[in-house]
Amino acid sequence: MVKIDLKTKIEHASEQLMYASRWVLAPVYMGLSLALFALAIKFFQELYHFLPHILEISETNLVLKILSLIDLVLVGSMVVVVMFSGYENFVSELDIGETTEKLDWLGTHDYGSLKMKVAASVVAISSIHLLKVFMNIEAIANEKLIWYVVIHLTLVLSAFGMGYLDKLTKH
Repeated sequence: MVKIDLKTKIEHASEQLMYASRWVLAPVYMGLSLALFALAIKFFQELYHFLPHILEISETNLVLKILSLIDLVLVGSMVVVVMFSGYENFVSELDIGETTEKLDWLGTHDYGSLKMKVAASVVAISSIHLLKVFMNIEAIANEKLIWYVVIHLTLVLSAFGMGYLDKLTKH
């Protein structure tokens, strides 16, 4: 009887410790908010260097600069989704108060949908990067261009495969 009680106490303490260890992730998600600030700084730095020369640059360079800004925004959006969804899924529900505006999608992403959003964002970022490469195609060696396409297709196929497996496991 005493042996079973000790085993139960050890098991309970172990489970409590494991469950509490999820809070180790909280500073990691806070670190992502710092990464988001770094992206914002980089975005406005690019904008600052770009705007004074807007009348001097060609349409192609204008599109390339805008695509670079879109790249930064997509990465920032992905960071926000991972930061909030990951925190809510693995650490604790966000308690932001009833008077504070709450994003509609908070609390709706499980780990699978979070994974798919990240995969879709990576493919979108890769697509924009590939478009930037194609717009500057004369400056890119053929061998390098082939690698860009192969890497992009690998990311697309990986995202498709993840989505297919996710769909299979939900049924």
